Amino acid sequence: MYTSQLKKIILPFFLGISVILTSCKEESKSGTSQVTEKAKKPNIVLIMSDDQGWGDLSMNGNTDINTPNIDALGENGASFENFYVQPVCSPTRAELLTGRHFTRLGVHRTSAGGERMNVNETTIAEVFKKAGYETAAYGKWHNGMQAPYHPNSRGFDDYYGFASGHWGNYFSPMLEHNGKIVKGDGFLVDDLTNHGIDFIQSNKEKPFFLYLPLNTPHSPMQVPDEYWNRFKDKELALKYLGEESSTIEHTKAALAMVENIDYNVGRIINRLKELKLEENTIVIYLSDNGPNGWRWNGNMKGNKGSTDEGGVRTPFIVQWKDVIDAGKTISQIGSAIDLLPTLTALSGIANNTKEPLDGLSLAPLLLDANPKWEDRFIFNHWSGKTSLRSQQYRLDYEDRLYDVVKDRGQQIDVSEQFPKITDSLKKAKYDWLTEIKPLTSETDDRPITLGHPDFEYTQIPARDGIPHGNIERSNRFPNDTFFTNWKNVKDSITWDIEVLEDGKFEVEIYYTLAEKNKGVAVQLINGTSTLVTRITDVNDPPLKGMENDRDLRQESYVKNFKPKRLGEIFLRKGRRLMILKLPHMDGNAGIDVRLLLFKRL
Repeated sequence: MYTSQLKKIILPFFLGISVILTSCKEESKSGTSQVTEKAKKPNIVLIMSDDQGWGDLSMNGNTDINTPNIDALGENGASFENFYVQPVCSPTRAELLTGRHFTRLGVHRTSAGGERMNVNETTIAEVFKKAGYETAAYGKWHNGMQAPYHPNSRGFDDYYGFASGHWGNYFSPMLEHNGKIVKGDGFLVDDLTNHGIDFIQSNKEKPFFLYLPLNTPHSPMQVPDEYWNRFKDKELALKYLGEESSTIEHTKAALAMVENIDYNVGRIINRLKELKLEENTIVIYLSDNGPNGWRWNGNMKGNKGSTDEGGVRTPFIVQWKDVIDAGKTISQIGSAIDLLPTLTALSGIANNTKEPLDGLSLAPLLLDANPKWEDRFIFNHWSGKTSLRSQQYRLDYEDRLYDVVKDRGQQIDVSEQFPKITDSLKKAKYDWLTEIKPLTSETDDRPITLGHPDFEYTQIPARDGIPHGNIERSNRFPNDTFFTNWKNVKDSITWDIEVLEDGKFEVEIYYTLAEKNKGVAVQLINGTSTLVTRITDVNDPPLKGMENDRDLRQESYVKNFKPKRLGEIFLRKGRRLMILKLPHMDGNAGIDVRLLLFKRL
């Protein structure tokens, strides 16, 4: 029985029973509070940062950073001491969206199409949309760019942001809004938050599901001066204890970026308060993996990409004012796969998923004083390495055993001391891998999709193409790249394309072209369909991004690519190569190419 003194509580369909509690002082003979008003579905605001470590919060003991708004979520709600995600971006996002292990979903890379969730999966947005919620996602998607993988085809009514992984500029960059290319407005996290606040405002009278997958502190390490100035001359007290190291500028930039996130979390909470929605809104905050550098992280082993504690443990905070006890700390282990079943249980709606869930509802842990809870395993997998976490132990990818309760830093291997426990966890790992059979690049034969009949736009970016001849990528990380070094008419770019339905399309190319090379013929070929256009307009902007970087980046720098209408082309349904060629060049080089944009007519 929930006995907290509450002003107003709504606990719909918890464990299958709909119970509404109000501020009545007397309880009925059955022990439940009087039902005095109709249940109202709670709103959901789900905020996820990108590459933020567990230790990048003042609430977790980091004295070098100040995050009062995120900390306040924990003070007003519940925080998990042992919550786990996957080592990198796309797998965690897929698990959060589906409640299923990413290894079941077709996700096996963070680019080149391997980040996409299989189309038969049901997302949390589809579940809430079916239950009458308005849905929106603003930020870094990273689970597929083209429909039916695009967020608009995965249950989100409104999408603004970038669907790729890396992004090369965080200040008024090229973005998309429901497939259409647009220009961002200011610093990207602030811009995404503005869209989130507008969405809340527009849907204040009806239930809404808002997903904010923010893009920082992922590199490039860009942050407004207001936040950078707090750190640029600051002496940091906390450092990573291992032999590995990152530049001090990288660490300072990451912490500055998190303080900017904290500011924006405060903006969201303040708007919920102004609209009198806070008591009826579940707010969740987490990160998608460990820190993207060797900075202080609670002295845990590993960072982003690692299956050790430091690579997969994340902050996880759930606030539901006057429903979840304020300041509650939960020690039981949880995982990103638990989000979908937890939020549907708290909201009182059916899962309606096509496939069985791997996650568990955490509602008993959040709501019960003495919850019934069985021990479980949480699996972490990446790049052929698998570890698993029980309530007390972690078996790492080399089958070393650590008592994480006593040894969070994984310093002492106790596998010989506890051979039976070690063998049982090794068997659990083997059984899991045998059942899952993770997809690999060698076994993934999915083409890039184009022309979904229900969606107007399809982007075909450089990220998904293959260069031939002299053409090169601008960087080894495909997500944030363009094609350059087009030297002669024999060079080409190809994309493995499946056209989903016959149709006529208007095509734009986003390009640059130097003055000395103006005058090129561009040919686009798909099967028997061909489109030829001449480009004479010069567009030769410099590389940019470095002027806003606080630390040397690994990603590609970017340019201001200009759209050019190539014309119209009829594409027939089916799988075949899309080929981009330059059959004529007036100069000694051709164009640089960022993407092709197809609009169904």
